[in-house]
Amino acid sequence: MNDRTSRCQAFLSATSYTGWLRSPLAGDASNRRYERLTAGDGKTVVLMDAPPEKGEDVRPFIRIANYLRHQGLSAPEILAQDVENGFLLLEDLGDDLFARAIQRQPSLQKELYEAATDALVSLHRAPIPDLQPYGPRIMAEMAGLALLKYRDGVLGGHDPDLQTRFEDQFEDILRETVKGDPVLIQRDYHAENLLWLPDRDGVARVGLLDFQDARAGHCAYDLVSLLQDARRDVPAAVEMQMMGRYIAAAGVDESGFRTAYTVLGVQRNLRILGVFARLSVEYGKPLYLDLIPRVWDHFIRGLEHPALAPVAGLLRENLPPPSPENLDKLRP
Repeated sequence: MNDRTSRCQAFLSATSYTGWLRSPLAGDASNRRYERLTAGDGKTVVLMDAPPEKGEDVRPFIRIANYLRHQGLSAPEILAQDVENGFLLLEDLGDDLFARAIQRQPSLQKELYEAATDALVSLHRAPIPDLQPYGPRIMAEMAGLALLKYRDGVLGGHDPDLQTRFEDQFEDILRETVKGDPVLIQRDYHAENLLWLPDRDGVARVGLLDFQDARAGHCAYDLVSLLQDARRDVPAAVEMQMMGRYIAAAGVDESGFRTAYTVLGVQRNLRILGVFARLSVEYGKPLYLDLIPRVWDHFIRGLEHPALAPVAGLLRENLPPPSPENLDKLRP
C-alpha cells in the first residue's frame, strides 16, 4: 500500500462512507482521480483524489462549488473534505453527460443547450465573487500556446519574436473588443462537463462539474466554450439560436457581444491547439490530437471577422494546418 492509498483510506475511515464499494470513474486532463463509492442500498457518492504533491488544490473547487450552489445551480454538494491531503467526497450527480444524453436521444439537443444557456444567464446576473481576472494580457499569452506548443511542435524550433509580436497585437485586439463588467467564467463549460438532471427544475437541471479554474471574465466566454465545443459538433443553427437566446435574455448589446464572442472564440481555440499539442508531446496523450481538426475549423472560421484583421495574416502564414502528416509530428 503506497502513501497516497493509506491517506485515502484514513480519510474515508473518518467518514460514514467507509466500507462502501469503490469503482473508478473516468478522469480528465488533470492529475485528479475520481471513484464512485456505492453503499449496499445503492446510494452513491464520488471521491475526488487531488494530490497536492502534483500541484492540485481542492480549495478553489470547494469555494466555487459552494458559490454556485448558493446561486441555485447544481454543483455537487461537498459531503466531506481533507484539504491538506487533497480528498473530497461529493454528491453524485450521475453519469448522464450532455454528450451522452444527446447521442442517446438526439431530439434532446435543443432543450439541453437552451438549459445550459439559461444557466449562464442566471449565473451572470449574480454578484461575482473575488476571482483572478482573465484579462487581455493573460488571454493573449494563453492564445500564444498555439505558436509555442502547436506550431513549434510541428515545425521544430521556436521564434520568440513572432510569439511576442502576436501576443502584443492580440492583446490590443482583446482590449478593444472584450469589454464590460466581468462575470464568473468556468472556462470548460461544454457537453462533456455538463450533466442532465431532468428531475430538477429550471437552471438546476444542468449539473456542473469542472469549475475549479473559474476566473472573472467576459460573459461570452463560457457560451463560446459551450457552442464551439472541441469534442463534438454543435450544429451552426444551434450556435446561432443560443447566441440569440443569451443576448435577448441577458439584455447585452448585440453588436458588441457578437464581436467579443468571435474574438474570444479565436482566443480559446488557439489556446486549445496549444494545450492539446502539449498534452500529446509532453504528457503522452495523443488522443487529444484527434480533436485538433475540429478546433482548427472553429479558429479559421472566427479569423474571418474584421476585428481580427491585425493578426489574421500572421496566424495564417505561421500556423501549419492539422494535416495527418503534421499531426503525426506531435505524436509522442
